[in-house]
Amino acid sequence: MADYVVRYGSMRLLGVFSARAKDEFQRDESVIVRTKRGLEHGAVLCAATDQAVEMLPDPTRGHILRGMTTEDEGEITHLRDNASREFDLCRKFVEQLKLEMQLVDIEHLFGGERIVIYYLAENRVDFRDLVKLLAAEFHTRIEMRQIGVRDEAKLLADYGDCGKPVCCNTHLSEMPPVSMKMAKLQKATLDPTKISGRCGRLKCCLRYEYDTYEELQRELPPIGSEVVTRDGRGKVINQEILASQVLLRMEDNRTILVDAAEVLSVVKAAPPQAKKRRKSDRSENSPQNKSSEPPSADDAPASS
Repeated sequence: MADYVVRYGSMRLLGVFSARAKDEFQRDESVIVRTKRGLEHGAVLCAATDQAVEMLPDPTRGHILRGMTTEDEGEITHLRDNASREFDLCRKFVEQLKLEMQLVDIEHLFGGERIVIYYLAENRVDFRDLVKLLAAEFHTRIEMRQIGVRDEAKLLADYGDCGKPVCCNTHLSEMPPVSMKMAKLQKATLDPTKISGRCGRLKCCLRYEYDTYEELQRELPPIGSEVVTRDGRGKVINQEILASQVLLRMEDNRTILVDAAEVLSVVKAAPPQAKKRRKSDRSENSPQNKSSEPPSADDAPASS
């Protein structure tokens, strides 16, 4: 019996699913799976090797029932055609009950076991009457799921500023913490309109190369330190991290850009305040401290 990693559901959940012994599936092949929620359609990503499973934060488990048939495709098309009507009816009930919530999306499971309503709300919402109305209308189980703005983008967004499909709706299985200091270290523009994603928060891609920038920066003399080169003595006034270069102001007030390899020695360390700031930045982003930080501290909206 072979196991496969399958992506399924509107929230693009990842799970490890077992296939029958005689069945084999290829990447991107559409399948019908049984999850804890019921019957759903998904796409095979890869074989569930030990390495692949280790990379999944908390995979669900289930079974692959079959490859998708023509009849299954017709049923999915039917569900999508009804989605707009279901959404409009739900919004009508929300307005009728005067609930302080914003509908985002509706997910009708393939097997019809339930309908999942995704919504935004600042405060707790008493949606018991709404569930009763929807259950009477659709004759199935209704599940209400409150989500955040980044999950809203995951459900609705299409393309990012880079011209490619948004990361949260393709390969990301969980949202990484992102902070303004990551943008500053990479010398990205601090214009909120340029470094904000479709969700209005800092772009996830600012996190991808941050560890590499930090590692390369440790190899450079800190800003404020005094160094000796073949051209004389100078003070570090800036760093070009990816190029492994430092900008120096020499004793004769010349400003030159040199490779880090040309720095013969550091004769005077950076001021204590600068060193303390660098150490603080590293400790705040260390694995030991990430879990203790509140999500809103790192994952803050991009604002000036």
